[in-house]
Amino acid sequence: MIKSRDFSGKNEEEAIQSALNELGLDRDEVSVELIERAKSGFLGIGASPAVVRVSYEAPDEAPLPKAESSVVTRAAVSTAAAALVELTGEQGEVRDRAEEFLRGLLGHMGAQADIITKPREGGGLSIDLRGEGMGLIIGRRGETLDAIQHLTNYAVNRAADKRVHINVDAENYRAKREDSLIKLAEKMAGKVIKYKKSMALEPMNSYERHVIHTALQNFEGVTTGSTGTEPNRRVVVSYAARTGAKKPQTREWS
Repeated sequence: MIKSRDFSGKNEEEAIQSALNELGLDRDEVSVELIERAKSGFLGIGASPAVVRVSYEAPDEAPLPKAESSVVTRAAVSTAAAALVELTGEQGEVRDRAEEFLRGLLGHMGAQADIITKPREGGGLSIDLRGEGMGLIIGRRGETLDAIQHLTNYAVNRAADKRVHINVDAENYRAKREDSLIKLAEKMAGKVIKYKKSMALEPMNSYERHVIHTALQNFEGVTTGSTGTEPNRRVVVSYAARTGAKKPQTREWS
């Protein structure tokens, strides 16, 4: 489920960093909405901090019912994981706990995969699942894979003193998806400039929206923002006249 909290700081960047530090999340795991810009006041009088609202996905408090379809859904993954979460509290190192949880989860899902774990750049672990039938593990637009990643992070970190981020991929799906999103972003930006009107992309999760924002942050002639509510939140690419002025900062719209 999606949770939201407000954080403040001297400026937007400090408020966002404060949120990431307290929540123990990475930037690509959250969606940020600017609530109030920082005000310096006059001689310090009337000054106010920047306020941002950070939305992030948290595990459901209760298991969801099993899906009746043969397709593996997020609800089915949550149900399969429910009986395994309790096993992680007394395991050894983070790597062992993560692999143990994934083996059990995949077994409950009726899936098989080789689990390849390596250190993640910037800290944490990167786990790649390889084998036959990875489409079942990836799911529609990576939804099942995202659910597996969220549950793995929850299971491994719930009893830990320090949170460790674990990235779970399958047959390099995320890198391939990111490349396709960048190409989509550039194609959409070209259309926005050609027709001089705003265009919205299909609904995406927070990570995919972040990829689009990053791909177009220095693309002259357009700006980006997000609108809507989860899970139907989407990126809007807007036309910006080329004036030579500093490009406005991308923000998430409510």
